[in-house]
Amino acid sequence: MKNRQNVMIKGTKDGLTLHLNDQCSYEELKKELKDKLSAQYRQTEGTPLITVKIQAGNRYLTALQKEELEQIVTEKRNLSVHEIGSNVVTNEEALKMKEEGEIHTIAGVIRSGQVVEVPGDLLIIGDVNPGGTVKAAGNLYILGALKGIAHAGYTGSQEAVIVASQMTPSQLRIADCLNRAPDHFDKEEGHEMECAYIDESNQIVIDRLQVLKHLRPNITSFKGGR
Repeated sequence: MKNRQNVMIKGTKDGLTLHLNDQCSYEELKKELKDKLSAQYRQTEGTPLITVKIQAGNRYLTALQKEELEQIVTEKRNLSVHEIGSNVVTNEEALKMKEEGEIHTIAGVIRSGQVVEVPGDLLIIGDVNPGGTVKAAGNLYILGALKGIAHAGYTGSQEAVIVASQMTPSQLRIADCLNRAPDHFDKEEGHEMECAYIDESNQIVIDRLQVLKHLRPNITSFKGGR
């Protein structure tokens, strides 16, 4: 009976994917990984780096183990580890993911000097006054007038959006992109709900709310509407 391989190496258009057996011991895994890479991949001058993705399956890897695996892959080889993935997370990581997926709701006015920051999406039922700041790792939804500073996707998500009933901010930020408010707003406009998002040229654009269903079709799980 043929023994099961602890390490399977597959080539992709983006480089290599290493599939690691999650049933064997960690020491067995390391040994087979070293042997296979030593037999097939050696550092050659002038050869470009090959990107490597490691899939650990249902094995939990500590930070030290991830560091060891990366060292084994890259040692004296033209290989670069791009990602180490696992299906298993710690309670702390699971809690963080849960918080980042939640919608935090505040009913009330965000006043000058007040700073509100949440790890997920933020829904504000009320105004954000000049001098007030609201920040969300996810999206910002303001059922009121946005006159202060709004920062969505502050952890780096360029897919985040800002929605407001009245979009007259002093400053808009999404991820690392910044859009300062114009010198004046047309008071006859701005009564329609608007959204701000990052476009293909990496600029923040303010547009009608209706465009969101085309630009960010996965932004909500609610069904219906046209």
